[in-house]
Amino acid sequence: MKGKKIVIAIFITALLVTVLLISFEAYYLAIALVAGVLLIGHREIWSLIMRRKLPPVDERVRQNINKAVRNGFIFLVIILAFLMLPFSVALTTTPSTADLLSGLFLSAGAVYSLSYIFYERVEPGLSEKGLKLFNGFLFSAAISLAVFIIGVFLHNVLSALLGVEEPVFFIISLISIITFAVGLLGSLVLYTGGLCHRM
Repeated sequence: MKGKKIVIAIFITALLVTVLLISFEAYYLAIALVAGVLLIGHREIWSLIMRRKLPPVDERVRQNINKAVRNGFIFLVIILAFLMLPFSVALTTTPSTADLLSGLFLSAGAVYSLSYIFYERVEPGLSEKGLKLFNGFLFSAAISLAVFIIGVFLHNVLSALLGVEEPVFFIISLISIITFAVGLLGSLVLYTGGLCHRM
């Protein structure tokens, strides 16, 4: 009963904050907050609507939630680090702070939700070989993203210092976009396959 009250209190607080954001005309933030709460609390909301009680929380569910929270936190740290890079200031001056925060709310909620579904349903559905392949695709996507960020940063710095277009890091950045797409697509295919296998 205590857990149910806590969840309801969180939802009511999110609703009040949403109304406050709408009164300040921060519509993107309000929509993102609602969507983020729905993504993060999808299993609790569904259970409250269908069964009028919270889903059971055993050790396995607790571990899945902890892993999903960890992934969401790591994602936020990486994105915030990217936004703080010197070269990214020029890329983020046009969108408002509300736009950036709304994007962070939505993406963090999506990462949490996808992570929980992965640990709950997809991971048990994948074989050991499939799990290694999935991790390999994700790792290559992460490395490619890091290489892209560093490549663009070095390209901009060297172009500014030399006064001419610097081609090497530009080409490396383009190649990293392709490898990122391959890694992301491969991991999505395996994710969907593991999810279908469990259903």
